[in-house]
Amino acid sequence: MNLSDKVTIPSQVMTRPVGDETVLLHLGTGTYYGLDLVGQSIWLLMRDGKTLAEICDLLLDEYDVTREALTRDIVELADKLLAQGLITSP
Repeated sequence: MNLSDKVTIPSQVMTRPVGDETVLLHLGTGTYYGLDLVGQSIWLLMRDGKTLAEICDLLLDEYDVTREALTRDIVELADKLLAQGLITSP
């Protein structure tokens, strides 16, 4: 995925807090994925319709991390979620 990409969340994907994680569950496939605190922040911004670049810009203010590391982590997470059908990209 690219930073200019905006993702959508299929209606079959549900989220629930479980302990310190947010759990994603695709009701159609049974795919399950757990997100830590940073992953939760990324997920919420994806849900709000932000591009991956906008997510990076917003999270740079919240976390002590380089732009390069954050960009890599956001794109890596988006790639994993896309591969598992938990998000889609036009």
